[in-house]
Amino acid sequence: MASHSTAHYFLEALVDLQVEYIFANLGTDHVSLIEEIARWDSEGRAHPEVILCPHEVVAVHMAAGYASATGRGQAVLVHVDAGTANAAMAIQNAFRYRLPVLLIAGKAPFALHGELPGGRDTYVHFVQDSFDQASVVRPYVKWDYTLPSGVVVKEALARAAAFMHSDPPGPVYMMLPRETLAETWDETAMPAYLPARYGSVKAGGIDPPRAQAVADALMAADNPIALTAYLGRNPEAVSLLERLAVVCGIRVAEFIPVTMNICHDSPCFAGSDPAAVIAGADLGLLIDIDVPFIPQMLKDANRLRWIQIDVDALKADIPMWGFATDLRIQGDSAVILRQVLEIVVARADVSYQRKVLGRIASWQPAREAAAAKRAAAAAHKGSIGAINPAFLFARLQAQLSEHDIVLNEAVRNAPVLQQQLRRTRPGTYVGLAGGGLGFSGGMALGLKLAHPARRVVQITGDGAYHFAAPDSVYAVAQQYRLPIFTVILDNHGWQAVKASVQRVYPDGAAQRSDAFLSRLRTGRQGEQRRLADVACAFGAHGERVDDPDALDEAIERCLAAVDAGRSAVLHVDITPL
Repeated sequence: MASHSTAHYFLEALVDLQVEYIFANLGTDHVSLIEEIARWDSEGRAHPEVILCPHEVVAVHMAAGYASATGRGQAVLVHVDAGTANAAMAIQNAFRYRLPVLLIAGKAPFALHGELPGGRDTYVHFVQDSFDQASVVRPYVKWDYTLPSGVVVKEALARAAAFMHSDPPGPVYMMLPRETLAETWDETAMPAYLPARYGSVKAGGIDPPRAQAVADALMAADNPIALTAYLGRNPEAVSLLERLAVVCGIRVAEFIPVTMNICHDSPCFAGSDPAAVIAGADLGLLIDIDVPFIPQMLKDANRLRWIQIDVDALKADIPMWGFATDLRIQGDSAVILRQVLEIVVARADVSYQRKVLGRIASWQPAREAAAAKRAAAAAHKGSIGAINPAFLFARLQAQLSEHDIVLNEAVRNAPVLQQQLRRTRPGTYVGLAGGGLGFSGGMALGLKLAHPARRVVQITGDGAYHFAAPDSVYAVAQQYRLPIFTVILDNHGWQAVKASVQRVYPDGAAQRSDAFLSRLRTGRQGEQRRLADVACAFGAHGERVDDPDALDEAIERCLAAVDAGRSAVLHVDITPL
């Protein structure tokens, strides 16, 4: 029988697990994998496609974007402790998104004197040897493991895949010592295994009495509401929430949404302000949401009866959560909503239906007022050098289709974007779930990889644009023909930093002297930050617009470039901070 290296069996395991891509930033620890991939290529043997990413933040976010579109976790290969550190912010985001990502790092060799193949043979192998490499990402992974021997590599990867896909899903981390990858094993020594027998654990529904209790509460309520953020990761849950909302007369608000959770044209959609729906409500549902509102800003919320339905109800990875609920249910929201809906439909008599129809009709004046307010905000173009963000988003809305995917990293302008760029189909919106800015570039690439026929539009602040490693984003876009459209909102810095200082010290020294340490500009006459040039260096179309009257044509040119297979960047000067 043939003998093969651990790297060979590692690739076989990825194929068995149906991993399609390896998003890679390689180093000296990956020599055995590079050699094995080259050998497989020479033999015409299929393996996961390797996507080279010049920066780890792009590699991880690409994997996250692909997972958000498909539900399938992919491999990310990084270089020992250094690559793990570069990947850490993106892994934190993937963890908060609850997206499966298989982060795999090399580990500094341990053999010093040439005793084993793959032992230390260069200076860097000494300085990259850390006491606890996994500690860099351990707070944000569901499982971590150092592969002790190639003989268990297939079982170890199957277990990693089971952890990352089990509800709630999330990233996992495995370390591969160089000597272990270089080990050779006779095929007969490898234990037999079937990947399907190591499968993931999925959340389900609830027992009939609890489903009945939720239905009873909804039908007894005079003004029920629902707050949600990431229910839309399952498209089926979106339609079920909308049907339940219509049947029961529930106003649904998305606070800091991660996905599109209800069609924004629904009569039950109530925008993104939880305060507006909590006022006057008597029952609240928290459905797949981490932060339904800011407690110190909305103390009136405590008077409501709250029912929580969530794939991660306990929020065990947030040390202090702080939202009291009267009934806490963990499970698959789609399954649970279907259970509740069936009960309500069976019990809803003509009197109840009439009451619900009247309730929904009573919201129409508020919806019309919100639409008028939205239109009024968008009607103000701003001025040259200070384009109004609401106007910009309205012009984007006019030119995008309902199938285009929008990533919202507008930060302080994110709520304005949510108001103006209304989405009507599941899977067409991605917001920030984690605490790390710079997610939208890599995630846009991952989404484009999963949906090559659809437009992917990344909207980012100028501060967040720097965090995304944009040179790496457009290098990958160029090399792998993944055209994305990026809109940069340039307000000359970090508005979020300034606003945070103002909230805590409204009359402080920083406010009096306008010194918030948040501005990003040269300050020299005639000098500009030409952010689009970063993308142009990698073949993208790039332009800057500071005149609101030139905006429509600029958007048209950018979309034409993307439709022709070329990335485009539109650098927009908006109202400065």
